[in-house]
Amino acid sequence: MISILGLIFSLAIIIYLAYKGYSTIITAPIIAIITILVTTGFDSYLMANYTEVYMVGFSNFIKNYFPLFMTGAIFAKLMEEAGYAKSIAHFITIKLGKDKSILAVVLSGALLTYGGVSLFVVAFILYPIASMLFKEADIPKRLIPGTIALGSFTFTMTALPGSPEIQNVIPMKYFGTDTFASPIIGIFASILMLSLGMIWLTKRAKSARSNNEGYGNHKEEIIKRNLDNLPNIFLSILPILIIFITNLIFSKLYYPNIDGSYLSKYNTTLSSVSGTWSVIIAIVLADLFIIVTNLKSIKNMKSVLDTGVSNSFRPLLNSSAIVGYGSVIKSLAVFGVIQSFVFGISSNPIISEALSVNLICGLTASASGGLGISLDALAPTYIKMSQALNISPEILHRIASLSSGGLDTLPHNGAVITTLAICGLTHKESYKDIFVTSVVIPICVTAIIVLLTSLQVVI
Repeated sequence: MISILGLIFSLAIIIYLAYKGYSTIITAPIIAIITILVTTGFDSYLMANYTEVYMVGFSNFIKNYFPLFMTGAIFAKLMEEAGYAKSIAHFITIKLGKDKSILAVVLSGALLTYGGVSLFVVAFILYPIASMLFKEADIPKRLIPGTIALGSFTFTMTALPGSPEIQNVIPMKYFGTDTFASPIIGIFASILMLSLGMIWLTKRAKSARSNNEGYGNHKEEIIKRNLDNLPNIFLSILPILIIFITNLIFSKLYYPNIDGSYLSKYNTTLSSVSGTWSVIIAIVLADLFIIVTNLKSIKNMKSVLDTGVSNSFRPLLNSSAIVGYGSVIKSLAVFGVIQSFVFGISSNPIISEALSVNLICGLTASASGGLGISLDALAPTYIKMSQALNISPEILHRIASLSSGGLDTLPHNGAVITTLAICGLTHKESYKDIFVTSVVIPICVTAIIVLLTSLQVVI
């Protein structure tokens, strides 16, 4: 009991410090060490736990995902500097019109994140556009964060097949799948999330309009962008198409048809790494396309590339720190008790996986970090359980990805805090809509998918 209370206490502390804005890069190892002391008493192997347990988990995550974080961050910066991201967002908003302002912002965010643009970059791109549209349409500014969240934090992150977002990439290593795993389930879940989210936000906007709330009085300067200097929409969308098509070709046509036996000397298999390789190749080709076509228009390419690389470090290290913390938790005897509890909830691996991933992502406030912790500890067991029940690894992949996008966006989540800061709003003003669109709805949709797959309605 003391061990469990100690673990709960350490999780509460890491959540509180994250909410207060302290970096998990600093807090995670300290709290991991404190957790060992609280749950096991003085441990003469304390430093061994730090260097051989925490740092091994930390470094393994970097080894597996640094290329994705780096190439993705460079892609996001190049899309921003080339004006492609703004061009896409403006094109969608113009075509839909101000009476469809909410849908325009949601679809803009969805297309950008599906193309591999970072959640944080999307918020910076969309806010000026959203604020202009919402003011013209007389929609409250407080609805902007929830609108951005629906387009960026939900279906394109975890559900839509082929998404290069890290939450859709991590499960590939454990289940030998690719980013297109369980496409029917993914598309169905995406439609549900988008539809339910739009119903909620539209209802909120209508309610505000009936109360004559309006945009609100906010101290801000909304600049109407000059659309004449933006790149052509077809050129702007080409890098996203390159990522999608290249990823599809390599993951579905090339790697499944080559001999990967040579990988045995690296202690891995082709099915474990080919999905990640496909995404890396796709993003690199898209990066090269933007660089080649914008050598003259981007004045300081070296600075842009350096900034892109630098932008990858913080989210990568934050996620790695959380995974390192999880490695320490996993090594404790009390984790066996928690593991038994999770497995005891249901003998169905789909239900057990959905619960465990959601819980750990919520505790760590990180979809990628929590997903890495969960699957690193429990994936082998889920695979064995699924084989006995004839459940496809692709279903396990999709359920894991979907489950990572629920409780991760609690108030202390970094993307939530950043989005609110960009919009100049508080949790009190806007978190309710973020909570509904990126927590309640994704969890409900995941529950529906879990029920249907468990009943073998969706195969």
